[in-house]
Amino acid sequence: MTHALSITASAVDPALLSLPWSTPLGEWPSSNIVFLPKGLSRHLVRFASLSGRVIAIKETTAEMARREYDMLGHLSRLDVPCVDRFAVVAGREDASGKPLPAALVTAHLKFSLPYRALFTQVLRPHTATRLVDALAVLLVRLHNVGFFWGDVSLSNTLFRRDAGAFAAYLVDAETGELHESGLTPGQRAHDLDVARTNIAGEIMDLEAGGRLEGGVDALAIADGIVSSYHSLWAALTQQETFSSNESWRITERVQKLNTLGFDIGEMSIEATADGTRVSIEPKVVDAGHHQRRLLRLTGLDVEENQARRLLNDLDEFRARISRMGDDEEMVAHEWLTRVFEPVVKSIPFDLRAKLEPAEVFHQVLEHRWYMSQARGRSVPLAEVLTSYLDDVLRHRRDEATVMGPPTETMSLPVITSSGGLFGDDAVLEDDDDDVDWRDLV
Repeated sequence: MTHALSITASAVDPALLSLPWSTPLGEWPSSNIVFLPKGLSRHLVRFASLSGRVIAIKETTAEMARREYDMLGHLSRLDVPCVDRFAVVAGREDASGKPLPAALVTAHLKFSLPYRALFTQVLRPHTATRLVDALAVLLVRLHNVGFFWGDVSLSNTLFRRDAGAFAAYLVDAETGELHESGLTPGQRAHDLDVARTNIAGEIMDLEAGGRLEGGVDALAIADGIVSSYHSLWAALTQQETFSSNESWRITERVQKLNTLGFDIGEMSIEATADGTRVSIEPKVVDAGHHQRRLLRLTGLDVEENQARRLLNDLDEFRARISRMGDDEEMVAHEWLTRVFEPVVKSIPFDLRAKLEPAEVFHQVLEHRWYMSQARGRSVPLAEVLTSYLDDVLRHRRDEATVMGPPTETMSLPVITSSGGLFGDDAVLEDDDDDVDWRDLV
């Protein structure tokens, strides 16, 4: 019985039909394949070129592909950091009429890297800690909207550089469940336990391959997600009680959440029976406080830490030009045209795939600080920019789409949320560098 090819897509792109869907994904010609680094996966995953962009294709069952496609759509509407869904391709058959697996197609996240692509020789403790902290923030954001992941790991996450830290994005939502009424403490604890177990396994795998810096404790790194998660979750959800004459603590709580990058959409405040104490409990907490402020002022859509760094420079600019009383939007426009845009436009065309513009600007500011410290004086931005472009940026690899060698097959087992193992079909890409640009200054 012949099945008609069925494509469900979030955007119309006729080029989808030109891809070799009648060929098993593992046998696609190199003319269609883009070799990028990727993490571990229970399914075969390949990157392909489509209409000038890069897409990720995962072979799975039609039911699982459709379910994950729908889940990614829900998460996107909830403004959760995740890859963008693109299409589900079902009804595939080879030339002899034999059924082929369905395919889930997602858009490649530009300037993102799997965790193994963030280093080359060894994983340093500082890098590992930043990755785990980023994953903890992502897990809190997911739990905050009622999403149970079920298979939390570094391999199921992509990372983008974010002003010295990392921002984490969910890649694999196959095991996820969305609960409108929120998650129970047991569900959150299960996700956290799976995260700790998987991270420990992933770090131990690096250790077994001699790619973990000496003296680094894999279990201590894995334990870091537990402490980071609990600290952030408490800051977002913990109820506080204090005297009615300490109302300033409400403002302090809001400012603390803003510092963490979250806004309070709603807050419940109730006085106790004796009228001497006030109980405060955040009800709805939205991530991206600094992102939204920068977007409102300048139209720049960047990561949270990048937004915080750019806003700090904007505030410093405002103080330098003695315009503290001026309208904030007017000063922001002046900063954008006089400071940010000249830096971005000065990046040579052949270097623009190295890093995102906001990350380049952050690094230029950091480079200026180091140069000024070394010389004992303030260094003009033009001189700093020339030094940064020649001595730092030009020597980085491109991160818009990081090219890598063909995939390898990994034989070491990795623990999944269900307690199962997968190894022989777990594909990963060899990695790039973990060179911190500060080492080059």
